[in-house]
Amino acid sequence: MAIKNQKAKEMWEKYLRTIGDEINSTDKVVTAWYFCDNQTSALKLADLVKTGIKRGTSSLHYWYQIAKEPVPRVGEYSIITDYFGEPQCIVKTKKVEIKSFKNITEEFAILEGEGDKSLEYWRECHSRFFTRELKEIGKDFSENMEIICEEFELVYK
Repeated sequence: MAIKNQKAKEMWEKYLRTIGDEINSTDKVVTAWYFCDNQTSALKLADLVKTGIKRGTSSLHYWYQIAKEPVPRVGEYSIITDYFGEPQCIVKTKKVEIKSFKNITEEFAILEGEGDKSLEYWRECHSRFFTRELKEIGKDFSENMEIICEEFELVYK
């Protein structure tokens, strides 16, 4: 665990104290990050997690491949922050699947908890986001692209 954000590190230490774990424990993988690519969405989505509505997230597998970073794994923890790094809550990954965009299910769209929670909303919102993300590097989005589907549980707020 190497949390660079001091406030996130403090939240993590508070969480460990509540569960009676050692602060210097190194057996847990912890990351700190925010949702989406803008201030408004990052806070709105963090709020959905804190209220228990949002229990999943998705990202392009492509980004993990080019950065040579490991895909999220079951049992890992994430400190969800707002756009400016202010910690909002901590989640623990329960399930990870990699699926093509076109094979995302209604069940997963409901877990993401966004908009009207329909698969149609999920597809429209995420295709826009992934297209915008890829445009920055001159790559086109395709419905055949692999998506990391992560299900999590709220453990601390």
